[in-house]
Amino acid sequence: MKKIIFLSLLFVSLTSFVLKPTAYYFVNSDKTVKIEFNLNSENTPSYKVFFKDKVVINTSELGIIREDANFYTGLEIVSVSKPIPIQSSYTMLQGKRKQISYTANQYTVSLQNSKGEAMDIIFQLSSDGIAFRYHFPETLNEIKKIVEEKTSYNFDATTKAWLQPMSKAKTGWKETNPSYEEHYAMGVPVNTKPEIGEGWVYPALFQSNATWILVSEVGLPRNYCGSRLVYNDTSKAMQLTFPQKEEVFPDGALNPQSTLPWFTPWRTLTIGSLKTITESTMGTDLAEPSIPMDTSFIKSGLSSWSWVLLKDDSVNFDTTLQFIDYASQMHWPYCLIDADWDTRIGFVKMKELVAYAKGKNVKLMVWYNSSGSWNSTDYHPKSLLLTHRDRESEFTKLADMGIAGIKVDFFGGDGQSMINYYHDMLTDAATHHLMVNFHGATLPRGWQRTYPNLVSTEAVKGYEYITFFQDIADLAPSHCSMLPFARNVFDPMDFTPMVLDSIPNITRKTTPAFELALPVLFLSGVQHIAEIPEGMAKMPKYVVDYLKDIPTNWDDSKFIDGYPGKYVIMAREKDNVWHIVGINGENTAKEIEIDLSFVTNVNGFIISENEKGFQQNPVSKKTKLKITMKSHGGFVVKI
Repeated sequence: MKKIIFLSLLFVSLTSFVLKPTAYYFVNSDKTVKIEFNLNSENTPSYKVFFKDKVVINTSELGIIREDANFYTGLEIVSVSKPIPIQSSYTMLQGKRKQISYTANQYTVSLQNSKGEAMDIIFQLSSDGIAFRYHFPETLNEIKKIVEEKTSYNFDATTKAWLQPMSKAKTGWKETNPSYEEHYAMGVPVNTKPEIGEGWVYPALFQSNATWILVSEVGLPRNYCGSRLVYNDTSKAMQLTFPQKEEVFPDGALNPQSTLPWFTPWRTLTIGSLKTITESTMGTDLAEPSIPMDTSFIKSGLSSWSWVLLKDDSVNFDTTLQFIDYASQMHWPYCLIDADWDTRIGFVKMKELVAYAKGKNVKLMVWYNSSGSWNSTDYHPKSLLLTHRDRESEFTKLADMGIAGIKVDFFGGDGQSMINYYHDMLTDAATHHLMVNFHGATLPRGWQRTYPNLVSTEAVKGYEYITFFQDIADLAPSHCSMLPFARNVFDPMDFTPMVLDSIPNITRKTTPAFELALPVLFLSGVQHIAEIPEGMAKMPKYVVDYLKDIPTNWDDSKFIDGYPGKYVIMAREKDNVWHIVGINGENTAKEIEIDLSFVTNVNGFIISENEKGFQQNPVSKKTKLKITMKSHGGFVVKI
């Protein structure tokens, strides 16, 4: 009897050993980031993430369910590649860094399902994190449809999160949601559910085991939809999910569908300190390289804009002349003319404005309504960009007139057909040498690398909201202090910053020095400035002179200090001149000390504030800079 028990136990032990799945380990070049890859008991792919040998993401499931095939359970590992070094270099015409190099170790896990159909999961591990995507390598002309992507992020229950809710489609003003324009939940438990009930948008920031992780999506192609995150109560993990059913171009696809071969977007996890997060370029490293195009027409810079403070009635011939003069006096290359310009000014008078602006060394950008039937907005020009033929006609007229770019508003969400619409518009605009700024839009997810004519995208609760609602103005200090750690880490953001004087019918909570810091702090290829000529005329000459030379295509950027939603200090460099700016999102003063030894030049100046208003003082790299940031205050340094 004992012999039978012993043999039985031996059999169970040996069977358990034989059936135990093999784990594969993937590492970056400096071995700070590691993935453990496995198949679980259901033969579902899973991964675990380590940073400096500490677990920062627990075992999390991967996989895809297609309408015709299951690539989630019952899978078999066919092969796992050895690490392949990936190296690339590229140049950006806007953003935090001009010359960028990307290196990573690439691992490919080749899988097959029970029918022998193939799917790869490609992992790339760099010094600042992890990217992975799915690949269907077979060649088939038949359209395949993805029902669900099972990608998940299983954070420890103690993890804190900084997240922007997804809005409910077809809600809000004139049914214009979703457009990534909500306030962040800050420092909340990872399992927090948004009141709106539609999950969270990218980028999503987490702090796990004393490590910061920024989760996002990069390189969204025209044959996929935009995704977001929801907390799955069953798996106790954040899971990727697809758009709401309303988020489509009329009669277009919602979820992903394509012929094969087929790559999904990259899922990215930037991992490390807040310095790692804010200085990372993963959001463009993984984007598709630029389409073949002439980029000589693309120039970054600041722009005047009447509408944000003066609203609809400011869109007229005479006011536009004033704002062209304003841009010229400030050495800003652009002036934006907003909605209804086609009737309030008209094409004939617009040609006069273009000619006048040219004489002032200013170029004009004009507003368009992207929408057809998906919302009830009345602003126009409307429904003139819906097809390739429409765009060819309209863009030809604009190019012939000498218009530099378009601001296109009121898109309809993240469904695949709507994503395809974005790609079509950027492609056609590039052909006609038009720069593009998307408003009421999705997160661009690295499109500014693929289409360098994409100079900015709103996708943020920006300054126009502050001008409408006092409760939103009250939240501006913390909101602005959050954005450099999430929304604006990778992608250009048309927040339209800076009012130094006053906002009609609103009590601004931020100080003028806080506002002065925003055009450098926020990244946007074209930075539309909210302040109007009357307000600028009240400022000291040294403030006006400072604003005449604000780059938006930086050579380099450095994170100095900060915390999401509380404060941030950032340094940006152009042609060996460093701009260092800070804002205080909290209602108490902060004492800050900055070591300036990293800058190139010896002497410069700081603009801060005292009880009387702005003040300017000299600074030197030879001494540490000590600053008191007032409650909701800020500063700028140029050296």
